[in-house]
Amino acid sequence: MNKIDGFFTESIGQFSKSYFSYLKEIFDKVDLLEIRSFIEILLAARESGATIFFVGNGGSASTASHFANDLAFGTNEYEKPFKAMSIVDNISVLTALGNDYGYDDIFIRQLKVYARKGDVLVGISASGNSQNLINAFEYASTSGIKTVALTAFDGGRMRKIAEYGIHIPTEKKEYGPAEDLHMILDHLVGSYLMRLVKK
Repeated sequence: MNKIDGFFTESIGQFSKSYFSYLKEIFDKVDLLEIRSFIEILLAARESGATIFFVGNGGSASTASHFANDLAFGTNEYEKPFKAMSIVDNISVLTALGNDYGYDDIFIRQLKVYARKGDVLVGISASGNSQNLINAFEYASTSGIKTVALTAFDGGRMRKIAEYGIHIPTEKKEYGPAEDLHMILDHLVGSYLMRLVKK
């Protein structure tokens, strides 16, 4: 059951209180070891000079862009940077690939051009079932590219394919809380790494 439907009320004050309480409930269930593993993967990529690719659809696409920006530039590290990029941002590339090959191929075809063995693919998806992400993850898993899935709901196929991941344990269709926590993960990771690399 979608818990947000369950606590909805026309009182915005009460609804706000319930929404925030529910976010805290979800926060408390996130596996901190998964966050640590993700940090270790990002630091290893930085050390080796590997590229970290972020992908997602819809709201998760904007999180992918934000994450790549915060990691590559928000850490303010230029001597040994985090080489992070979002492959959802070039509308000409996305529309060309979508038009010529289909929407399911918009990420895999970019990875075939840009990605190399040892790089990292981070997919952000509440459902974990978007075919364009599944295709990208299946390609990465057979090409020596590390895969990390940031998921919610039950994690879907992407969570099963990925080597690593951070799962946000929401109910199905709870896109708001799922995307809220993915965005907070971005800021948590970015805040930590910008301080760590400046030690």
